Amino acid sequence: MTDRILKKLSLQRQMMENLIIARARQDALQRKMEERRLRLQEEANRRFAASGAMTVEEQEQRRLYTNVLEYEQDHDWPKLWKTSMKEYPDDVTLAPRLVSYLLSRSDHPVVKLLRKHQYSVYNRLYPIISSAAAHSPAPQPTPSHSDHSLLQTGQSTAVSSSPSPSRHNLHTSGEDEEEEEEPHTQALVEREHSFEDLEQFLTNLDWTPPEGSRIDDLCSDSNLTFDPAVLKECQVQELEMRALKEHLKAVVKDIHIAIDQLLSLALLSFECLNTAASKDLCLACIEEAFFTPLWTALVALFRKVNVEREQAFQSSMTLYREASPRDVGVSIKLFPPEPGTLQGSYPYECAVLELKLLLNDYCPQKKLECLIRTLRMICACAEDYRSLHDGDASPTTAAIGADDLLPILSFVALRSQCPQLVSECAALEEFIHEGYLIGEEGYCLTSLQSSLAYVESLHAAGAQLPPDTLL
Repeated sequence: MTDRILKKLSLQRQMMENLIIARARQDALQRKMEERRLRLQEEANRRFAASGAMTVEEQEQRRLYTNVLEYEQDHDWPKLWKTSMKEYPDDVTLAPRLVSYLLSRSDHPVVKLLRKHQYSVYNRLYPIISSAAAHSPAPQPTPSHSDHSLLQTGQSTAVSSSPSPSRHNLHTSGEDEEEEEEPHTQALVEREHSFEDLEQFLTNLDWTPPEGSRIDDLCSDSNLTFDPAVLKECQVQELEMRALKEHLKAVVKDIHIAIDQLLSLALLSFECLNTAASKDLCLACIEEAFFTPLWTALVALFRKVNVEREQAFQSSMTLYREASPRDVGVSIKLFPPEPGTLQGSYPYECAVLELKLLLNDYCPQKKLECLIRTLRMICACAEDYRSLHDGDASPTTAAIGADDLLPILSFVALRSQCPQLVSECAALEEFIHEGYLIGEEGYCLTSLQSSLAYVESLHAAGAQLPPDTLL
């Protein structure tokens, strides 16, 4: 009996000693973590030391940079990439591989910030777009893969992510920590289901407006001028449109701020990317990862704001659907004299098909690349058509100039049967990188916008068309 009691007391004493040791270790670990946090905080403070008080943005940037330093304390791959970039500065493939790998790491502070901004923009878009979809006359769609999931950001949207800088015998530390679930993930999943078929909702916007549906028509109708109910409806619609435009303006501003913060944090994380070429590449990758899951919802808001312009485009498109290039001002030498000489079913068909592909991309940069290909196809077709008239297989001068391009591009836009191009171009104008404004991309976008504006105005002069041009 006494031995049993002694053994029990001995066991209890051992358990107490183990508990004291465990608590001491835990306290030591906490002190070590706190010391590390303070050390990293001091390093961040030195990095952002400046004269005078720091702004709110600078304080937030310092906090994010501290998170980056803490992340690098626990992961080896950032050090490996930095070493590789220093050892092989002439390897042009390293920078894109690094950016792709960075965006594939869901636990990195840059990607966490990316998701935070995406959720913020998504939550500002969701109430308006979901409300419009709920009032759509179309039947309820079945689930599809038409939209990209926000939950996959930083993984599937990263550009061909490389697993590690193994080209130079470098290896990652092998950590694959599971990411903690965001507190708003469940709400996002519920909302995401209603977004699965936004493309069908967007298609429902491509209708011919019912007679008298436009605000201007209602307000300009002399028979309804003194109807208080109609006047009140016009005022409500004008207020709603004004609110939509203000909301869109705020969303665009938020997106620009988000992109700037993401680029800044990425360059702070990897100073080796802070060169002209690598910075542009980093920005392009960030924009692709940011816009890909959001573009469908974003352009839906642009379409609500530009609904009257799209309706005007739809009217012209219907009125001119059988029009020839000559009917919209294309020079007779820039389309085939005989239909039988065409490789397609109508002139510039390849350019039309290419322009329609613009709607399939979800990144502004890729859309601009598609637009450039469209204009290059137009120029190639114009060369071929002019050679049919001149009999010269190798012309020494360009077939078309700016005056010839706009009518051809207007014809291509008409044939595309895509009123959504109006809103797509409006969105591209907001998000195109400043460096592209004076380059080929900016010229192509400006040309398409001019052509779309011309097409929108065509239906007003439809009564003056030749009878065989109309429906």
